[in-house]
Amino acid sequence: MSADLVITEIDALYTMDHDSEVGEQRGAAVAIVDGLISWLGPAKDAPTGTTVESARGCAVLPGLIDCHTHAAWAGSRAVEWEQRLAGANYSEILEAGGGILSTVRASREVGLDELTALTAARLTRMRARGVTTAEVKSGYGLNPDDELKQLRAAHEAGKLADVDVLGTFLGAHTVPAEWRHDRARYIQQVIHEQLPKVAPLARFIDVYVDRGAFTVEEGRAILAAGAELGLYPRIHAEQVTYTGAAAMAAELGASSADHLEQIDDAGIAAMAASGTVAVLLPGAMLTLRDPSPPVAALRAAGVTLAIASDLNPGTSTVYDLWACATLACWQMQTTVAEALRGITVNAARALRLDDRGVVRVGMRADLIVVEPAPGEPVTAGGLVQHLGGNTIRHVIRGGRLS
Repeated sequence: MSADLVITEIDALYTMDHDSEVGEQRGAAVAIVDGLISWLGPAKDAPTGTTVESARGCAVLPGLIDCHTHAAWAGSRAVEWEQRLAGANYSEILEAGGGILSTVRASREVGLDELTALTAARLTRMRARGVTTAEVKSGYGLNPDDELKQLRAAHEAGKLADVDVLGTFLGAHTVPAEWRHDRARYIQQVIHEQLPKVAPLARFIDVYVDRGAFTVEEGRAILAAGAELGLYPRIHAEQVTYTGAAAMAAELGASSADHLEQIDDAGIAAMAASGTVAVLLPGAMLTLRDPSPPVAALRAAGVTLAIASDLNPGTSTVYDLWACATLACWQMQTTVAEALRGITVNAARALRLDDRGVVRVGMRADLIVVEPAPGEPVTAGGLVQHLGGNTIRHVIRGGRLS
């Protein structure tokens, strides 16, 4: 048997192909044919290949999957960051017309080409740190044309950056300034004007349910409308205040509930029963100085844990998904296995993807070759322990080596 590409002499292959484990194999090799994994096993038994690349001294993992980002935006919120350093909180800034609303103003002002270029530059940085698939939300347009522009920019940027992009419609990110006097009419616009226009470019629908944003009842109506058009529900839930949003989303069969710093036992039980994935966002938690989500309780209930960057201009200016895995261990007491699975196979589950996130014959050949921090042996713990310390030697997406 001959392969297009063989990665051989792998010090440690982490397949993620067993529940709750990283699936370590030592001295392994992986063969790729037509963009799919065609063989894996001991390096001494590896097939011949058109291209053979040694991964001696390195680990090989599935390509990283960032399952919650807001990467398509224009403008800067550096001034607001300084305000928060001086003591202002995020909800106060949002309610005063800043936060998301300031990014909405800036993102509306730029054309599609500029927004695409900005988004591609961010995705390129993410890819350099091993991300091969990224979810990108709208939510900085908040009208039919600008929401569509955001999702178009996200998809075009993915092509430019060589990252597979999945779009999420987030017209219910906040109520824009021009509709603050009549939020009920804005919600109707989201459902009846924005949603039908953007649905062909989206895989998911999301709602931000929290203080200063949308209520549980509003969120339920918007998510249900999206589901009727074939979009999978997701939700920003229980971040600033407890609302019951996680339990509501689980009842609707949501793919994920994200943030969860304020979730209660009933919400955890509902997520466990529905199979809704908990997406942990340590970058936002660190920025906003939020408490940790109850990871031990989520784990005990059997809720699947994913980890994402929440890359956005105001509350998680984090491009490095590896750093988020490290922060999840430091801040949230996730295990090393939970951290690595959280940015690979469990992130794939949050996005309802069953063709990636695991190194297995027949799976999509999205892989990364990772050199550990200087002087660090090739171990799972060593890959996560050093904040930004490892080096991505190669990114393989769809079987293409770079």
